[in-house]
Amino acid sequence: MSIWYECKIKYRKTDEQGNNKAITDTYLVDALSFTEAENRTTEIMREYVGEEFKITNISLANFSEICPVENADFWYKCKLSLITFDEEKGVEKKSNSYILVQGNNLKEAYDNLEAYLKGTVSDYEIPSINFSPILEVFPYFDKDDKDQELPSQEAEDNNETTEAVEKSEEDFEKIDNIKEE
Repeated sequence: MSIWYECKIKYRKTDEQGNNKAITDTYLVDALSFTEAENRTTEIMREYVGEEFKITNISLANFSEICPVENADFWYKCKLSLITFDEEKGVEKKSNSYILVQGNNLKEAYDNLEAYLKGTVSDYEIPSINFSPILEVFPYFDKDDKDQELPSQEAEDNNETTEAVEKSEEDFEKIDNIKEE
């Protein structure tokens, strides 16, 4: 089971006009503790930013699952209410959990979540879907297997894995494009 930490990073970046401005970005890191989350974030950000940066906040994220999708740029925090029936009391109970879903827009995130939940035995409701400031998700991989792949919804449907995680330079270009929009 993964334990996810939201890590906020502050660094300086020169924009297209040559202005140097401070930027704060949020990343999601899989780690066993706050200390490991800080260490992993530091390692990852050295590759991405390469300059000086500061980890301004690390907090425990309340995501029960992560649903990455190929060719999607944004992350959405989806509240999922699983509905169960308590036969002793004769009432319905709802238990809430949060799933981080990737999509290019709100509707696509909803459709991706529905596809992800297809085949779920329990009844459920989706009371909310909100845009998340998370730019990238970094699952835990063994250091011995750097080419390990991040599973996606399409991969689960086909019992395959997705292509390898993009190289850090390509990811940084993607982050720049998101910020420019």
